[in-house]
This record gives sequence, structure tokens and C-alpha cells, in this order.
Amino acid sequence: MSTATAPRAAAAAPQPAAPKPPRRKRRKGPVESDGVFAPTVMTRIGLVFVAILSIFPLYWMIVIASRTTSDAAGFPPALLPGGNLGEHIQAAFAHPEADLLLGLRNSFIITGTVTLSVVLISTLGGFAFAKLRFRGSKLLMATVLFSMMVPLQQLGVVPMYIMMVQLDWIDTLQAVILPFMVNGFGIFLMRQYCEQGIPDEIIEAARIDGASTIGIWWRIVLPALRPAMVVLGLLTFMLNWNEFLWPFIVLSDENPTIQLAIRQASTAMFNADMSMVFTCTLLSIIPIAILFLVFGRQIVHGIMEGTGK
Repeated sequence: MSTATAPRAAAAAPQPAAPKPPRRKRRKGPVESDGVFAPTVMTRIGLVFVAILSIFPLYWMIVIASRTTSDAAGFPPALLPGGNLGEHIQAAFAHPEADLLLGLRNSFIITGTVTLSVVLISTLGGFAFAKLRFRGSKLLMATVLFSMMVPLQQLGVVPMYIMMVQLDWIDTLQAVILPFMVNGFGIFLMRQYCEQGIPDEIIEAARIDGASTIGIWWRIVLPALRPAMVVLGLLTFMLNWNEFLWPFIVLSDENPTIQLAIRQASTAMFNADMSMVFTCTLLSIIPIAILFLVFGRQIVHGIMEGTGK
């Protein structure tokens, strides 16, 4: 073999394979390789324990509502439902001191009106503070934040009551509706969603196309704010459905909300019938439970979208 072909032969000779890097072992533990937390056995046990603690008060309410008052004070406590729930529900609606049907009707009217008003005004206010430029916007927004930091409902009971007396609205539903039609938290929540979820370029493109401010709010802002509107609507509904102090001040026993009707049922006798009280309470939480079942997925989606932003 000539010296010219020697380098070629040497280059064509098979080269030894490079050693492979040591295989990286997969990390074991709560964090997987893709960064997702994998639940451990203790995590699952803890979640089950928390779920039981959360569900047990509701289950106990059903148990006592289906039994007698003596079972509520007995030891060991009864843990299985009885067979008196249907009878107690009929007795609750026929209670001579507590008008449960009127309380449910008034609560639906008050809570539905307040919820629609809060969601509507909050979307308008949040859109204005986030995307419109006008004089005094920072001062107005600071006023909204100040209203969230001060308990206006507790501090304003006396002035609001005097106002309702002057308007001759005592023992009327509008006295319970008017003070809660605007919510500072709702305006702040919608403002944050508008700022982070709606690009300014879309607003400018809509203005170039000739859309008005109301048209932009209706066609662009409202569809984008739908998850936040569901969350705000449910929170507002729950807050006003469970409201007791202000209706107790301005409404009478002849025109109650559901919370006042439950109070009437619990104070009608010297010794309260706990099974009747628990039955009325069970009936009062059914609308909220239905809302969670219907809008539960949208509520979780809205909350997770807000945290992701």
C-alpha cells in the first residue's frame, strides 16, 4: 500500500464509539420531570380529610332536619338521616310564625336585582377605568379602593336608615336593594380583567372601524369578561342571599327575607325546634347549591384564568 492511500485507509477504518453519557435517573418525589406536581399518598389523605370536614356540616344539617330535636342534643349523636324530612318540610312551609314562601320570594327579588345591577355596573365601570382616558379617573379609582377598605355597611347603618325614613321606604324591598346596587370590589375586579385580558389594539381597531364606546363594551368587553362576570355574580348572589343585618333593620316580620323567616322560626317558641330550624336552613341553601352545580365549571375556569393572568 502506498503512502498516499494510507491516510484514506486510516480514515475509513471504524472509529470506536464514544461512550454514552450516564442515563439521568428520573427524580422521584412530588415534582415530576415536566414540572407538574404529582400528589403523594399524604396529599391525597389530606385532601380527603379536608373534603370530609367541609361536607360534614351540610350532612349534619340534613341528619338533624330529618330527625327530632332530641336527636340533636343526644349523645352519642345521630349520624344517619331519619325519615322525617318530608314531614318537616311541609311543617316549615306551613309554620304559623315564619312565612317561608314569602321570604324565599323576597330574597329572590332582592338578590336577583342586586346581582344584575352589580355585574352590569361593574363591567361598565371596570371598562371605563381600564380602557378610557378621562380627567379624574385616578381620583375616582382611589375612591373605589377606599370604599373597599372601609366597612361602609356597618358605619353607614344610621345614615342609611335616616335616608330610608325620609324616603318613606321602611318595610319595602327597595330599601334593601338600593344600598347594594354598586360594589367597589366588582368594579376593581372587572378593571383588572379588562387591563390584562383585553389588548388595547383590539379597542383601537374597533374604533377605526367606527364602533362606539357602548358598541365596544357590548361586542368586545362583555364576551371577554364572561368568566369574571360569572364569578362576581355568584359571589354577589351569595353575599346578598345570606344578608341579615340590614334587612333585619328595615323590614318587618310581615315582609321578611329568607334569613328573617329562619329567625322567626327559631324564636317562635322559648325552646327552639332545632329540627325545624335546620329544615328551614336546608331549604335556604338549595338555590346556592343549584348555582354551584350549574355554573361550577365556569366559576373554576374564571378563578383559574384570573390567577393565571
